[in-house]
Amino acid sequence: MIIVTGGAGFIGSAMVWELNRRGHKNVVVVDNLAETKKWKNLVPLKYEDYIHKNAFPDILLEAEPTKIEAIFHMGACSSTTQTDADYLYTNNFEYTKALTQFSLRHGIRFIYASSAATYGGGENGFTDDESLLEQLRPINMYGYSKQLFDLWAQRTGVTGSIAGLKFFNVYGPNEYHKGDMASVVFKAFHQINETGKLKLFQSYRPEYGDGEQKRDFVYVKDVTAAMYWLWKNPDVNGIFNIGSSNARSWNELAAAVFTAMNKDKNIEYIPMPENLIGSYQYFTEASMGKLRKAGYTDPFHTLEEGVSDYVQNYLSLGQAHLG
Repeated sequence: MIIVTGGAGFIGSAMVWELNRRGHKNVVVVDNLAETKKWKNLVPLKYEDYIHKNAFPDILLEAEPTKIEAIFHMGACSSTTQTDADYLYTNNFEYTKALTQFSLRHGIRFIYASSAATYGGGENGFTDDESLLEQLRPINMYGYSKQLFDLWAQRTGVTGSIAGLKFFNVYGPNEYHKGDMASVVFKAFHQINETGKLKLFQSYRPEYGDGEQKRDFVYVKDVTAAMYWLWKNPDVNGIFNIGSSNARSWNELAAAVFTAMNKDKNIEYIPMPENLIGSYQYFTEASMGKLRKAGYTDPFHTLEEGVSDYVQNYLSLGQAHLG
């Protein structure tokens, strides 16, 4: 049995797809569908059971641990604008800690989602060297909730037995339900279809021109491939970046989307909301040397390759789902 928490969400459901395409159907999905459209991600996937996240801890205590091969813990609040600190603390820290302790007690492979949001404004760089973990200063509560768990894992020594993943800017199929938290690729495709142009935020720092703010964009298929490899290599443990290792500008991303849609580039730069100005990341770039040194050799899609696949083989066909 393979458990995927957040298994109806973006990266979680993509991971179920990854498992399916590699022949694994003995999957249990844990999530909270509520009134969202996440259920649509599950329709083409093969899995044995669905469990509501609130019921999962009690059911887990009654399960036969020897039957559980791995837990991919992707279930968390991923909204960078969430302001309920108590909710984030309970959902992103305490829940993860409980699952970790269960997994370690029973020798279950545990892979969890940290976040590149832990790096804050990037003043201390974007290296996944765990000796530098205490120096990081997240700039929103979401990032801090992830940092809290990373620090707990380091302090208790469990990072040597589990794998934590700091995802950078992930985009791709199965994210349609995320609303404001969907990738700019997804938003751009629909905005360009509706208006013929794309709106990007103006820059408020002189060293960056409008649209020249840079992020590390990583295609979701590359993310799930790396996660699968980590499952199959249980001796590889610690906290790892998952990104393309190549920062690209919003202007370059926009150009890739316009090209994939076979349309002329048309960008309008608009003011940034005031609540974002003080917590906006102008540059992120994953240092991937640690994962590569651990033995991971699969290539990552370039921005142009990933956007082209996503736009032409999914969005343009009205197909939002993997599977």
